[in-house]
Amino acid sequence: MDNPQPPYRKIIHLDLDAFYCAVEELLDPSLKGKPFAVGGSPTGRGVVTSCSYPARAFGVHSAMPMARAVQVCKELVIVRGSRDEYSRRSRQVMKVLRQATPLVEQISIDEAFLDVTDNEKLASAVAKELQARILDETGLPNSLGVATNKLIAKVASDVGKKAGDGKDYPNAIQVVPPGREAEFLAPLPTKALWGVGPKTAARLAELGIRTIGDIASWPQDDLRRRFGQHGGDLARRAKGIDTRPVSTSRETKSVSQEITFREDISDETELKQALRKQAERVAKALAYKDLKGKTVKIKLRWPDFTTLTRQTTLAAPTDEAEIIYKTGLQLMNANRKPGQAVRLIGVGVSNLEKPGKQLTLWDVAEYKKEAQLEIAVKEIQKKFGEDAIKQGKE
Repeated sequence: MDNPQPPYRKIIHLDLDAFYCAVEELLDPSLKGKPFAVGGSPTGRGVVTSCSYPARAFGVHSAMPMARAVQVCKELVIVRGSRDEYSRRSRQVMKVLRQATPLVEQISIDEAFLDVTDNEKLASAVAKELQARILDETGLPNSLGVATNKLIAKVASDVGKKAGDGKDYPNAIQVVPPGREAEFLAPLPTKALWGVGPKTAARLAELGIRTIGDIASWPQDDLRRRFGQHGGDLARRAKGIDTRPVSTSRETKSVSQEITFREDISDETELKQALRKQAERVAKALAYKDLKGKTVKIKLRWPDFTTLTRQTTLAAPTDEAEIIYKTGLQLMNANRKPGQAVRLIGVGVSNLEKPGKQLTLWDVAEYKKEAQLEIAVKEIQKKFGEDAIKQGKE
């Protein structure tokens, strides 16, 4: 960045390129240059967790059912994954980052923000040094976005990665100089802006708003009228404004549980049992964290992969399993047709606060035991596909 002096912050977003695949290539160099995917079995409900750039050239992408992936790429090699190795390599990378600055916010196993404002060097120079160190010390390709705030740094790293030839790891560094944030965002499609999902993008397109620049030039009052508070947020972000700090600790925003069934379930009793069990686990998690929440949300996925989420806000915050269950059941009954099959069901609580409830030793012991199991199951399913572990029928 051209001007590293205050009042500008120097923020870097780091994204490890195709992280799981890059690790697998380090473990098995014969995979280099081959179309391969990390994920579950194509004979079950496995999905693609990550795929190599040669596989992407065939149209394979993350979250694609593995059965579909092997159809679009006949020569696809499937790798089950090495979760312990992923965690170890991630820790190596984060250690390198924290040696550069204590202000590191890890947002996933392969992504992090850094605040290097206090570093006398140009942020672009810091980014180049970090990229080289990570490549040298871990062998992992990585892309970085450099800007004055987190929003622009994240978009910059995405833009840098997409500017590659698509045949190999991009290893990109994209710099957005101070004062040119809005100019950088303006030509990008609306979906590139944080907070613009498919539905919002479709509504914006109906108004003729197709780029982030279009959002920035649209009357802010009209965006608020049409989209509520979200409209004001979009207007601010479209101008490149983001004052969020790089946070070294993450606050719990919600607590949730979900289950993907081995077979689609249409039986009312089984669905209720699954929902109740999830509500009980969410309640225990809330109690353990000394939290209560006012908003209960359910997630339903139908056999065709269509996913629906619905939520309602209670009159008072709760951590009671029965209240969470009954509220979730009401939401499910209001949005599911009788006899309709369900592939996945989940329940969560958000809008959290700390009431200061005291746990018994029994509560703590029980929660810790279940929490360890749940964390293990979620990690395995996240990294190796939904079919890695399934809930059996009772």
